Amino acid sequence: MPLSLDPDQIIATVSTLRTRIGERFPGSGLERIAGELQRIAEATGEQLRWVARPHLPLRVGGWVAIVLLAATFGSLVLRLNPRAEGLTLAEFLQATESGINDLILLGAAVYFLASAEARVKRRRALRFIRDLRAVAHIVDMHQLTKDPDTLVQVGTDTPSSPRRTLDRYELSRYLDYCSEMLALNSKLAALYAQNFDDPVVLAAVDEVETLTTGLSGKVWQKIMLVNAGNG
Repeated sequence: MPLSLDPDQIIATVSTLRTRIGERFPGSGLERIAGELQRIAEATGEQLRWVARPHLPLRVGGWVAIVLLAATFGSLVLRLNPRAEGLTLAEFLQATESGINDLILLGAAVYFLASAEARVKRRRALRFIRDLRAVAHIVDMHQLTKDPDTLVQVGTDTPSSPRRTLDRYELSRYLDYCSEMLALNSKLAALYAQNFDDPVVLAAVDEVETLTTGLSGKVWQKIMLVNAGNG
């Protein structure tokens, strides 16, 4: 049996993380973004079920249109009889060229109609993946001003300096929560790659995974500095 991510488990983990952040940092911006990640996670669960279902109206409508186009083109070909119509060879060749052009257009129309369902699903998946990318950047903005150096270096803040209200333990927990959110963000994106084999969606998922990996690396550098100060 192939290994796969469980959407329900990921959603439950996101919900638990939001609760933990709310208990540790109630009313904080990090709690609000955790709530947004939970909303996206729950919507992702519904979205994946929607993507997995066959959408009969789109399929039936597409295939009916394809059959009608093919039947129309077939009737034109059958009527293209140079003897019956009294066509000269030049006129017949011209009509044949026109028919080939029509066949190319028919092929394009068939492809457009046959891929309608996939394009609708892709558009919805990309919208949620775009939200996940935005959440990752917002998490990065929250950790941006959390500087471990202020714990070991004494300096004078300027009027524009960010407020520094966290002690060493709280800063470590804050950064750890940021790292967990980035990891779960990546897992939510991976669910789309697991359930929707579309090259555009797969590329978007790869971008989110690369982004969260890079941002998480920055967070872990800070965590290591905080923990080094405990030694």
